[in-house]
Amino acid sequence: MTDPQQTTALPAERPAVQGRTLGDPLVRLTGVNKHFGQLHVLKDINLTVRRGEVVVVIGPSGSGKSTLCRAINRLEPIDSGSITIDGKELPEEGKDLARLRADVGMVFQSFNLFAHKTILENVTLGPVRAKGVKPSEARQRAMTLLERVGVANQAGKHPAQLSGGQQQRVAIARALAMQPKVMLFDEPTSALDPEMINEVLDVMTSLAREGMTMLVVTHEMGFARRAADRVVFMDAGQIVEEASPEEFFTNPRSHRAKDFLSKLLTH
Repeated sequence: MTDPQQTTALPAERPAVQGRTLGDPLVRLTGVNKHFGQLHVLKDINLTVRRGEVVVVIGPSGSGKSTLCRAINRLEPIDSGSITIDGKELPEEGKDLARLRADVGMVFQSFNLFAHKTILENVTLGPVRAKGVKPSEARQRAMTLLERVGVANQAGKHPAQLSGGQQQRVAIARALAMQPKVMLFDEPTSALDPEMINEVLDVMTSLAREGMTMLVVTHEMGFARRAADRVVFMDAGQIVEEASPEEFFTNPRSHRAKDFLSKLLTH
């Protein structure tokens, strides 16, 4: 298990792996614990994500990755510890939580689009309802974002008329429409057919290049190598190891990480 000081005490500013310069801490988890009944799914998690940083969380199934991701915007309440976004601790409920959640974009495994609304309506709903953006401005921003993720020509359709890859790209545009400070991705390609995975990963890679702060739970090791500034390896509810992609994939330090990677390479 990593030393908590290692995870939180990063230098004030350092060059990122991809050539970006990382800023101050944006997301900070300190001593976070979470149980589901008797199962201890997050064990004293200490993790800091800097502004502009792309952190990819990997590990075997059941290691606590998705729970970690969902805890960051209180979709999963935690038992102890603290989580701060841009220096503010996450409230437990109410309007303050809703305001803070608006700063945290979330993209799920299943696309969670409103089936009865058009693609354009799906992307404009949040800014209009939650942030008071004028409908005309929200539509203009939505079309720009749909263009950016390559589905502007689908704006008038309903989700069921789109492929899984297109729906997930709409889900990314919907999250971006709220102008979040950080984007969370919880295994965003796991429900997709193989040929659709790359179209979603390409959008995520371009976001990373543009400096979006991202925490990504994924099994896509190619994306982790290409886009991450830091790889976090979890097992049995703990952060076992953190390193740059190059260091992690070529020289993992822990036996559990070595075992995990060796199984990937032999399948």
